[in-house]
Amino acid sequence: MCEANAYLVKEGKEELILEDISILRPERDELYLQNIFGEQKRIKARIKEMNLIDHRILLEEGS
Repeated sequence: MCEANAYLVKEGKEELILEDISILRPERDELYLQNIFGEQKRIKARIKEMNLIDHRILLEEGS
């Protein structure tokens, strides 16, 4: 499997937002995330880094 986990970086710490993401899509001023189990989240953030080898997506809070 090649799903990734998404983390929101807050004050230098990483907070897990959603595991096993299969879809990440920008929608207007937010990001839409969906995992392999159908769980969905929308978050006002931007992508800071994607490391697909380590299955990690780092997000920063949006303005």
